[in-house]
Amino acid sequence: MRKMAVIGLGHVGREVGYTIVTKGIADDLTLFDKSDKIAKAEQLDLQDAQGQLTTHTNVAIQDYAQLQDTDVIIFSAGDITALYDHAGDRLAELRVTSKIVEEVGPKIKASGFNGIIIDITNPCDVITTYLQDLTGLPKKQVFGTGTSLDTLRMKRAVGEKLNVELTNVAGFNLGEHGETQFTAWSTVTVGGKPISVLAKERNLDVNQLSEDARLGGWYIFNGKRYTSYGIATAAVTLAEAVFSDARVIRPVSNWNEELGICIGQPAIVGREGIVATYPITLPADEQALFQKSADTIKHNYSTLPSKS
Repeated sequence: MRKMAVIGLGHVGREVGYTIVTKGIADDLTLFDKSDKIAKAEQLDLQDAQGQLTTHTNVAIQDYAQLQDTDVIIFSAGDITALYDHAGDRLAELRVTSKIVEEVGPKIKASGFNGIIIDITNPCDVITTYLQDLTGLPKKQVFGTGTSLDTLRMKRAVGEKLNVELTNVAGFNLGEHGETQFTAWSTVTVGGKPISVLAKERNLDVNQLSEDARLGGWYIFNGKRYTSYGIATAAVTLAEAVFSDARVIRPVSNWNEELGICIGQPAIVGREGIVATYPITLPADEQALFQKSADTIKHNYSTLPSKS
C-alpha cells in the first residue's frame, strides 16, 4: 500500500493532489488545509474525477492520525498573496510560512510519522531546514524540491536557443531556490558537448540564459499570479522516485553538513529519501556563488523567531 498526504491546498497543493489521483501513484491520500471547507471541496472534486479513471485512490481529509503510517508527505502550505506586493522577493513569504511550519511541524511529529517529507513551500531551503528541525526526523527523510525546477527552466532555455529537446541538455542550477541561485555552467552539456564549446561555436550569451532560468518563475507569476503545474509535477515525480527507489540524481534542497543548512545540490533520491549527496567539483567562481547562496540561506534561517 502506498500512502501519501498533501499539507496545504492552495494552487500548488490542489495540483499535487490532482496529479497523484490521476496518475494513480497512491492507494491512500490524506488532504490537509487550514480551511475544512476547502479540504472537503477538494476531496469531493477528486472523487468526481476519480470516477472516470481506471485507478482508485482513497481520499481522506484533516486527520493527522493518518500520518502514522503515511509514506510520503508533500508539504505545500503557504500564502501566495504574500508576494502580491513584493514581486521579485520570495522571502516575503517567510513571515507567513514559518508560522505555518511552527504550527504543523509539531503535529506531524506527534502523529508518529516516520516517512519522507518533500517540501515545496517557499523559501524552500529555509523551510526545508525548519521542517527537519521541528519534526525531528532524520535529515535524509526531509528534503525540498530545491533547484530541480530551476534546472528544468535552464534546460528549456538552452534547448530553445539551440532548437533541441530539453532532454538533450544535462547540468544543474544550484544553491538557493531564490534570487541567489545560479547555473553551474561547468556541469552543462548538450548531447554530450560542453556548453562552453557550444557557446563559442554558436555565440551563445550564457548570462542571458542564466537570467531566463532564474526569472522563469517570476514570468509565470506575473502572468497568472501563481505557479503550479511545473512545481507540482516536480514534487510528484520526486515522490515517484521514492516509491520506486529510482535513485535518480536531482538538485534538490537537502542537508549540507558542512554548511549546516539545506541547499539545492545534487543528491541521489530513492526509498530512503536522500540516499546520498552527489558531490561535484565546481570551479572557483561557481564555488564562490554556491557559498554566497548558502550564506543567504543561513542568514534568512537565522531571522526565524525561534533562531534569533
